[in-house]
Amino acid sequence: MTARARALLVTATVVALSAGAALPASAAPVTGAPAAGHGTARGGHDATRAALRDAVADGVPGVTATAHDARGTWSGTAGVGDLRTGAPRSADDRYRVGSITKTFVATVLLQLEAEGRLSLDDTVDSWLPGLVRGNGHDGRRITLRRLLNHTSGIYNYTSDEGFVRDYFLAEGFLAHRFDPVAPRDLVRIAMAHRPDFAPGAGWNYSNTNYVLAGLVVEKATGRPYGEEVRRRIIAPLGLRATSVPGDRTGVPAPSGRAYSRFDEPLTGPTHDVTRLNPAIAFSAGEMISDSADLGRFYSALLRGRLLPREQLAEMTTTVPVAPGAGYGLGLMRRDLGCGVAVWGHGGGIHGSASEAVATRDGRHTLAFNFNGDWAGDGGAVIKAEFCDK
Repeated sequence: MTARARALLVTATVVALSAGAALPASAAPVTGAPAAGHGTARGGHDATRAALRDAVADGVPGVTATAHDARGTWSGTAGVGDLRTGAPRSADDRYRVGSITKTFVATVLLQLEAEGRLSLDDTVDSWLPGLVRGNGHDGRRITLRRLLNHTSGIYNYTSDEGFVRDYFLAEGFLAHRFDPVAPRDLVRIAMAHRPDFAPGAGWNYSNTNYVLAGLVVEKATGRPYGEEVRRRIIAPLGLRATSVPGDRTGVPAPSGRAYSRFDEPLTGPTHDVTRLNPAIAFSAGEMISDSADLGRFYSALLRGRLLPREQLAEMTTTVPVAPGAGYGLGLMRRDLGCGVAVWGHGGGIHGSASEAVATRDGRHTLAFNFNGDWAGDGGAVIKAEFCDK
């Protein structure tokens, strides 16, 4: 069982929080269409285009990316979206965004705080009585803020050996890929383990935190968290490619295929994992979007269109997690080492690795997706866009 396979569902390791995540390179590059670019931006993306080609050379089947800056919007692709037909990736591809979902969920909770419907200093137990209990977990001592910045100490359910066996290894995934999973059952998996640390005594990325955050949204509003995301973010921003799928197993067109080698990234067979039940991620990582929508979302968020000033300041108050990197409330800050810092989130789910980042003023954005989960250097793509001019 490799560390990469354990992190597959929602990728956000400390390494990913630094200049960018470098995923294991494949020994056998996949050939495909060369990098292409189009849009209204004039120049300035040659390094990004080259980084997309490099990702394909590393073994990623295909890449799609969209950037926006003062010169306009540019989109680029490389490689293929379908290994069977050889069809290239499209700039309009929709894909599973994994943990990028967390920024949407944190935004909704902060909106509810701004409306006076909850406080981030409320305890988890005050909203979900008795759910976070057992083996040293105590929801009476954990605030909503500690869920959002991963200082709760709550065990990460995607690290559970049984969960890994059933959903991360090839045999288990192929047997269970369409199974329904209730969010409270995901929390119960976490409660079978000891906490990572006492609340506030450390930092550790835990998908359980955001499953709980989604359940709090539902308790506070009386509606599914996905409906609140649609009503408060997707509809107002006109994000037509963005959705919260629930139990729907497919990805809406236009889209390519998604591929995994599970725990054998160098020598294992390549599996088409496009269709799955994303309930295994729930509000920690189930959403679908495209690169253009993700750029619009992060730009609007950081420019203050979705949150009042006080709540945006809370969101961008970070705890240190690695040199040059911090985690706020569903939002990562990364110092790229070239005088530029970007804010955003990364996300991975079976067959899909994505990044969406922006400068603090929201004026320069980049979002991209790899349709394979075993190769490619997302950090190199980010640095190429923001540093290599």
